Formats: sequence, structure tokens, C-alpha cells
Amino acid sequence: MSNAYKVAVLAGDAIGPEIMAQAVRIFDVIEQHRDVAFELIDCPFGASAYFSHGKAFPDVTKGICDEADAILKGPVGLSYEESKKIPIDEQAERGAILPLRARYNTFANFRPIFLSSDMVHFSPLKPEIIKDGLDILLIRELVGGLYFGEKERGTNQQGLEYVKETLEYNEVQIRQVLKVAFNQANQRRKHLHNIHKSNVLISSVFWNEILDEVHSDYPEVKVTHLLVDAAATALCLNPGQFDVMVMENMFGDILSDQAGGILGSLGLMPSACIGPEKAYFEPSHGSAPDIAGKNIANPYSMIGSVAMMLEMSFGMKDEANDVWRAMQSVFEDGFSTPDLISNENAQLVSTDVFGDKVVSYLTALLAK
Repeated sequence: MSNAYKVAVLAGDAIGPEIMAQAVRIFDVIEQHRDVAFELIDCPFGASAYFSHGKAFPDVTKGICDEADAILKGPVGLSYEESKKIPIDEQAERGAILPLRARYNTFANFRPIFLSSDMVHFSPLKPEIIKDGLDILLIRELVGGLYFGEKERGTNQQGLEYVKETLEYNEVQIRQVLKVAFNQANQRRKHLHNIHKSNVLISSVFWNEILDEVHSDYPEVKVTHLLVDAAATALCLNPGQFDVMVMENMFGDILSDQAGGILGSLGLMPSACIGPEKAYFEPSHGSAPDIAGKNIANPYSMIGSVAMMLEMSFGMKDEANDVWRAMQSVFEDGFSTPDLISNENAQLVSTDVFGDKVVSYLTALLAK
């Protein structure tokens, strides 16, 4: 079969395996209705991998990911107390996530912030602010900045303990993610919000200079510059003004979590991490160890990450759209997961029942 894809499946920790179990069902449904085959290979990754293999990102997983056409990653990490049992350098974020991003140079992080008009009751914002729903795409630079800079901790000549972390970008890193953002804006409503902190950070001054250069190649795109603190306020007061937003690594980390709050839950935020040769797809949220094993986690972000993989790695846009429609239909028909604010008539469903309903809706859509 010419349309055959190998997918590395990194279920992760805590609720990761629960929501991953629902996400991988999507591949089975599509195989039944389309001329395509998916080879899914389970890989150890995260805190659980440290305990089983001595490394959060073991060599066996690296080898499988190297050979895979795309990577599907669940959330990783344990509770604060449990994490203390793992050496700092092998804790899931430092030992697994950052090395994964660096290995495949997944510099562009796509985080869609979406609520249909029938889902706005999930948002804590007033109805008059969000009555028409939301459709924002946040583009976050993912392999540079403060998170990847040199880190130092010690005692200075005055006997004071100190810590130093370096925020570093070069022009190639900035330019490549800005091109992605301009391309996305050009395909959508031709409006790009550039989020920065140039009144304080010289890195933002440099970022904005590169943006002006890239903008000359996209004259049809309107650019609005906004300080990151002002952007945080604007996301709450008037989120409908945004279409595509672009920003450096830490700003994107913070604002995308705020966006999850605006939606009503990070459980509604899948993401794609795109590199020049390989991509991985993951929920934007953490592993929620406090609810692990209770069958109440919202699998929307994990299933949505599959939809993004179908479109962005495999060119299956129609099938991806059907996955989105299937998930939205679950909510629009009056069902909800416990993490979301629901109307009085909503019926709460478990993780696996949500998966059942998505599979049912998707099967009907693909059979048309």
C-alpha cells in the first residue's frame, strides 16, 4: 500500500495513556474507510520511561522516532513529590520534552484556540465578549529563547548563591518561525499580531527588526504589534480581535495556557510542533496526576492532535476536518467532560465514552 505511515506513539505519564487510548482509535476508523494504513509503535517516554529505562527519552524511543513519519506524544510529568524521586536533568520536561524538540528542530508550535458558537458556554468570559466563538492560531517559537539558553547556578565572590539563565536567539531561528506565521496569516484573514516586549528586552527589539524584513515579502498581511502584557489583557477583554499571533518561546508558553483558560480548559487545546523534516503532535496541557486513573480526563486535545497530524504530516485535510466535526458534535449534542463548564442540561461523559461518541460520529462522516 502506497499510503502507509509509521507513527511513534509516546503515551507519557498519568492521564497520558488514558487519553492516548482514545486518540489512537481514530487511526483504526480511518483505515476502515480510506486506502491508508498506520503502523503505531508504542514508545517509553517521560517519567515512566525514567523508571523503566533509566532515561526520560531512552535510546530505543529515539530510534523509533527517527524512523517514524510522525510522532504522537501524550502529556508527561508527575506530581511535585513524585518528581523529586527523579534526578533534575531526567525530570520529564528537561529530560524528555526539550530534547525531543531539539532533536527534530520543531521550531514552530501551532496552538489553535477554537470554540464554535455552540461551544461558547464552556468559556468563563461573558457571553457578549465571546458570543460568536473563537478561531485564533497562536504560533510559538519552540526551540530557542530562555528555555534553551545556557544555565548556571553557583555562589559568587560575595558568598551569595545565584542563578543565571540566558535568553538567546539568532536571526535564522527568528526568521524561520516568522515566515511560518506570515504564511498562516496569509492563508487566513491576513492579520498577524506580533507579541513582544521591546520596551524592556533587547531580544524583542531584534525580533521586531527581523519581522520588519520578513514582512516585506508579505505586503498583503497587516501586522499589529502588541506588548505581551497588553496581549494578556486583550485576550480576556476582546479575544475576537486576534487571528494569527506569533511570539517567542516563553511568551507563547504563558499566553497559550491563558488561552486555554479562556476556552474553559486546556483540554480543548491540541498542538503541532513542526520541524523541517519531522513533526510531533501533543495536547497543550500537562499530565494531571491528580485525576489519573479516574476515567474523567478530556481527550479532546489528544484526539485533536491526531487531526492536526492527519492534515499537516499526511495531507489528509478532509479526514482531519471530519475528526474536528466529530468532536464538536459531541459537545453540540449536549455532552461534556467534567473539566468544562456546562449548561444545566449537559450530560457529563467519561474519557472512554467521549471516545466512543467521537468514533461513532466519525464513522458516520467517513461513510458518506
